[in-house]
Amino acid sequence: MKIVLLVRSIIITLFFPMTVVLVAPLAIIFHILFNSRKLDDKMIMIWGRFCCAIANVKVSVKGLENIPPDRGCLFLFNHSSFFDVFAIAGFLPGVRFGAKAELFKIPLFGATMKIMGTLPIARNNREEVYKVYEDAKSRFSHNEKFALAPEGGRYFGPHLGPFKAGPFIFAMSAEAPLLPVVILGAYECLPKGKFLFNKGKWSRHIELQILPLVETKGFKHDQRSILQNQVYAAMDPLWHHHFVTHQLDQF
Repeated sequence: MKIVLLVRSIIITLFFPMTVVLVAPLAIIFHILFNSRKLDDKMIMIWGRFCCAIANVKVSVKGLENIPPDRGCLFLFNHSSFFDVFAIAGFLPGVRFGAKAELFKIPLFGATMKIMGTLPIARNNREEVYKVYEDAKSRFSHNEKFALAPEGGRYFGPHLGPFKAGPFIFAMSAEAPLLPVVILGAYECLPKGKFLFNKGKWSRHIELQILPLVETKGFKHDQRSILQNQVYAAMDPLWHHHFVTHQLDQF
């Protein structure tokens, strides 16, 4: 059985680039022809769900009622695996990510991210990151929703990694609300440093827990750390409980 699961994981992993080859050209063509945000959203969702489906990863979402229907917002999610992105893209409607600037250099994939409105994040250039945030903050007023990882990259441990200031400054300067999202189960699907999708198990489950909305209006810039600590305090206990009761038993 282990051999069968290993072969299946290899096949899934090798097929993953085809998800980009299949979906990206259609997304670009539809964007050029129709210039419809709703259609763009649909293509992103199709890609995310496709990636989860080929790996036989089920995704459930709790707290969808916390998403404001007529306001832009910033989702802040814990980031332990690439499957975080697949799950959010496939099951949270209308979200645009911030992604490493290096990813925009990948042929086809980078062009698709750019045309879909993904934010290029140059991790080693804080001034450039803040410029990207400044240019994008007006998009909140058009009900756009973004997703950023405040840990700054993939991180796995009994507690969440320290939160970076950038996403909070981004939201505060636009007076956009924050929506904390705790992602459970993604790490097992593809741990950091590994490349085989869903290795060692036939199916897995990811749960997205969307916590109550946190307003940024009224917070002054010198109160940013207060807001930062508030969001961390809401997210970390859920992650820690999951880590202790489930994560260590998975391996």
